[in-house]
Amino acid sequence: MQRRAFIGLLGGAAATWPLAARAQQLPVPVIGFLDPRTPEVVAARLRGLRQGLKESSYVEGENVEIAYKWAEDKTDRLPALAVELVHRPVAAIVASGPLSSFAAKTATTTIPVVFLVGNDPVQLGLAKSLSRPGGNMTGINLFNSELAAKRLELIRDLLPRAARIAVLANPADATLTEVESKEVADAARTMGLQIQVHNANTSTEINAAFEAIGRERPDAVVVGSTPFFNGRQVQLAQLAAFHRLPVISALRDYAEVGGLMSYGSNIVDAYRQAGLYVGRILKGATPAELPVVQPNKFELVINAQTARMLSLTLPSSLLGRADEIID
Repeated sequence: MQRRAFIGLLGGAAATWPLAARAQQLPVPVIGFLDPRTPEVVAARLRGLRQGLKESSYVEGENVEIAYKWAEDKTDRLPALAVELVHRPVAAIVASGPLSSFAAKTATTTIPVVFLVGNDPVQLGLAKSLSRPGGNMTGINLFNSELAAKRLELIRDLLPRAARIAVLANPADATLTEVESKEVADAARTMGLQIQVHNANTSTEINAAFEAIGRERPDAVVVGSTPFFNGRQVQLAQLAAFHRLPVISALRDYAEVGGLMSYGSNIVDAYRQAGLYVGRILKGATPAELPVVQPNKFELVINAQTARMLSLTLPSSLLGRADEIID
């Protein structure tokens, strides 16, 4: 009886071995991450992405892998990098910014793509509608480009006598820049402000633009919300301090590293939302089923120490509206 029981147990165990082996050999899903910048400037955003994946039960290095593709500020490389991800192949692609999203859209019509863009993805042609994106793409609308006029209003609240405003624009990201330029131009006309646009597409060009702005001495500077500028917050804050210029940017990173003021959506949380969407896709959801996420809250962050350095008095009306005051 004992021998028969042992043989039976052995036979049952043997029957389960192939199942266990197959379970161990199941491939770990790979996510593509496509970004026009360099790794070090998006470290905080990647933490948000990984947090969203973790909340969906996916941990990088354990049960999911991420294949990173960095254009290193050479945006013409994005189409080829997107094709590399498609040929790997990957289970989904996270695309940062419009240029990465367009590259992913061109490279595949079947692999799910989760985009993060600053303006309306329907107008960009990335989604049929916000509620029902259709196709293989959905994602996060950061809404930052549509807030360009609001940043101009905040500068006016801080500097009621302001008459001339410089705008730093990134011509390489034409889609975002075009939307923001129109927003700023319309708002400037309404407020009776003169606008001078300065273009920059490299770190050297940013330095040159601030040299020109410093000579012209406008009352303030509004920085465009393109991914390239978003990855240059430290440089922008340092140049603003060197030239003693009041500057407002889209992301709180700018105020946190010494910039005067920022107004926009929470970028780290947006990447967390992207991670959540990727997790749902890995579990079987399709992009067509996932509506485009839009932020319902925007942050005004003011660096009071920088304001003092610029000899600016922060009005109580502006301080009262701030979500965070850094001092």
